[in-house]
Amino acid sequence: MEHFFNFEKLAYLRGAHPKGCIPCLIAAGSEEVEKLVVAERGGFVACLNLYPYNPGHLIVFPRRHVTDLRELLPAETGECDALVRRLLNCLDSLLRPAGYNIGYNMGRAAGASIEHLHLHIIPRYDGEIGIAELLGGKRVLVQDPRDTLEALRASYLALPS
Repeated sequence: MEHFFNFEKLAYLRGAHPKGCIPCLIAAGSEEVEKLVVAERGGFVACLNLYPYNPGHLIVFPRRHVTDLRELLPAETGECDALVRRLLNCLDSLLRPAGYNIGYNMGRAAGASIEHLHLHIIPRYDGEIGIAELLGGKRVLVQDPRDTLEALRASYLALPS
């Protein structure tokens, strides 16, 4: 049986974690968290996921602490939709994915490890499954999100409003 090791994961799990809600800390500009902010629009922030499924994996979240989609006001829903559409255009232009997984996880049972409403935008590519995933059930990341950040920010700003 083959094994894939990530020796940095244990240090992360045992390491110090910020006190408080990570999206709230990001929105407040806290130095306690790594901020991979690509764009901000109104009451929403979009940043690259620090632990992505694929290059360009974004999370979009409201600045105010909300845990349920139904708590968003109609104007906030419009702001979020406009930001998501612009981010999709940006990702199309820069990374040219074949498709997307887009969705919310609400509640721990649904996979929400962060109890602050956030939308995942995950670019998907034809033939993206790799040998490690096929044989070992592991994901192979081909790009560090920090390397994607500057290109994505520039592409976002270059798009017409």
